[in-house]
Amino acid sequence: MRVARLLPVFLILGGMAANLFAPEPYVGLPLLAAAPLMGCVVMRTRTSVGVAAAACLASVAIDLRIGRPLPATLVDLGVVGLIGLIGLWVNHLMSRQRGHLTVARDIAEATQRAVLPPPPERLGSFTVAARYEPAQAEARIGGDLYAVQETPFGLRAIVGDVVGKGMGAVPAVSAVLGTFREAAESAPDLGVLAQRLDHALERDCPAGEEDAQCYTTALLVEIPPGDGTLTLLSLGHPAPFLLHAGKVTQLEPTAPDPPLGTGLPEAGQGTSDTFPLPPDATVLMLTDGVLEARNRHGHFYDPTATLSRRTRAQPKDLVDALVRSVSRWTDGERQDDLVVLALSRTPAGQQKADQLAVRTQWTPAPPPLCAPNTSPALSPATYGNQQES
Repeated sequence: MRVARLLPVFLILGGMAANLFAPEPYVGLPLLAAAPLMGCVVMRTRTSVGVAAAACLASVAIDLRIGRPLPATLVDLGVVGLIGLIGLWVNHLMSRQRGHLTVARDIAEATQRAVLPPPPERLGSFTVAARYEPAQAEARIGGDLYAVQETPFGLRAIVGDVVGKGMGAVPAVSAVLGTFREAAESAPDLGVLAQRLDHALERDCPAGEEDAQCYTTALLVEIPPGDGTLTLLSLGHPAPFLLHAGKVTQLEPTAPDPPLGTGLPEAGQGTSDTFPLPPDATVLMLTDGVLEARNRHGHFYDPTATLSRRTRAQPKDLVDALVRSVSRWTDGERQDDLVVLALSRTPAGQQKADQLAVRTQWTPAPPPLCAPNTSPALSPATYGNQQES
């Protein structure tokens, strides 16, 4: 980009040199005329005006230097000046387009924050990290979704993939996530939760509408408090990975249910699976944007190699490393929307240490020496007990 901004200067210098030293006269005029046009494409408006003025002055100076007649000098000045004005008009149009694009990106970012807000780093005894990369970078949002929250039943999370990508999938994403955030607090099990999500898609994203993208694969996760187990309900979605003790295990479901939007069994009939969850294990959920990423030879990406080297990494570092690895595998090309969500249970001892550290960050200020006595008299023993509490 820096070289492109210097190109108008090179064109002016080249036009001056051609007019002065070329065997044919006036051959540098096209270069002088091209300089303001190029400057208006790669520079800001004020700088573009300066380039156009410099090109006009260079044209007049060279014509006077080589003794060109006044009418011809005025013609050369008119040609360079006219092209400079055209370039400034183009620059104005491009500035307006950049302004519109900036507004569109701001709207897309606000939409993404509203639909897919980043999860907190800590939820109860869990450390959480998530990453979303849309296939259409300009859209900033697409057809993949995730959410995680604490509920009366423990930690619940969802990772999903709408059949489709881009802005056409946003209605389905909004319907699923909005229903999940509400129903996760009250649904007694993952089967009931899945049925409510399915009804939400049928209600808010009718598949018969033109360009509607409603069918959604999903993975529902529930981690009850304290019992060291993990319950999964797969709705046609890729199985998650469990990282523990230097090993990477994919938690395959016994019998996946059909995707959301295709009609699910009655409440409570979903096939869920329960797996042990050690205290320091990490659960990694992802979408097809990872597993179906291809390199230049058409080979699919295998996350096992990357994960096996980072089984003890913190969730954020693990997620970042996986996304970087996928980007290298595809040479930076985003072939599909991508979501990675990592949940790591903090060991009980570390959790207590973190809670103690938070409590000791604030200590009550001592009472003022001459404060007015506006409360009933307290005995020393009672006052000491209050401080301890």
